[in-house]
Amino acid sequence: MPRALIIGGTGQIGRAVAERLEPNGWAVTLAGRTQPQGSLPWRHVVMDRDDTAALRKEAAGVDLLLDCVAYDLRHAEQLADVAKDVGRLAVISSASVYCDDEGRTLDEAQQCGFPVFPNPITENQRTVVPGTETYSERKSAIEQHMLEKAVCPLTILRPCAIHGPYSRHAREWWFVMRLLDGRRQIPLAYGGRSQFQTTSTTAIASAIQFALQSGRSQMLNVTDADAPSVAQIGRTIMQAMNRSAELVGLPDAAYGTLLGATPWSVPRPMVLASAVPQQLPYAETVAPAIAWLIAATQNRNWLEVLPQMTAYAPACFDYATDDEALRQPGAASLPG
Repeated sequence: MPRALIIGGTGQIGRAVAERLEPNGWAVTLAGRTQPQGSLPWRHVVMDRDDTAALRKEAAGVDLLLDCVAYDLRHAEQLADVAKDVGRLAVISSASVYCDDEGRTLDEAQQCGFPVFPNPITENQRTVVPGTETYSERKSAIEQHMLEKAVCPLTILRPCAIHGPYSRHAREWWFVMRLLDGRRQIPLAYGGRSQFQTTSTTAIASAIQFALQSGRSQMLNVTDADAPSVAQIGRTIMQAMNRSAELVGLPDAAYGTLLGATPWSVPRPMVLASAVPQQLPYAETVAPAIAWLIAATQNRNWLEVLPQMTAYAPACFDYATDDEALRQPGAASLPG
């Protein structure tokens, strides 16, 4: 029976991959820093991923080591060392490593302007120079080191705007919260046209399965079958919740405006192409994430459930800002 060890395994990606591997005959171990709440159908070990000795012990002889939480060059160096004893190594990177022809990245878009990417972005698109200052630079450093040092087949996965149950950074909450609170009008920046590529955890699990069928190393964008606009995302979430609201498009404004700004709001498309076959569209994969969000936040402060959402400006969840946006000249109801 093949064995898999998933670092950061109790999060949204680890659970989705475990659910895909186990029915195919894999013995799965999830590793995390703390004991998860409730029981899991897979073996779980409490382990600090910075404890290389503990990681080496758990990883010895596994057929797949998947790291969902590699953060910087230290982790890449650790993985390259541990990989001597594993069959295949897979690392979650990010589409944020891409930069445009002027070197602009997502991390610096507020200061330098939003990148002008080709549509779609392939795995051959230019990436940011590895470094330590920004998230994108750190992910790029991980990729470069692993490509140079890994001694087993390596798969690097570049998802974008991940969605799935158990997320601590669930972008869908932007719409879900407003619908739960009965907001009748929801303003959307850039007329709701923004496209910021979505990636379900189901798609990531499919990409892992796809990679396992190959004996070679791979760099893979991971995407949903489509790249829905913000307005389409809103309508999909409304349908999943059986609730409705009027979507109101706002006239274009400078990037970084708070009025109608969602977690997907960008002035130009960021759409990825992927070599992974047979993915599903956003509308067919997001419902479990919505159901989990509603259940997980019931009778709880949503910031306890979604602590990473504090990365967004507080005004993004301020209805006074919504009301101001709805009063903007040129705000208009979007056709359904």
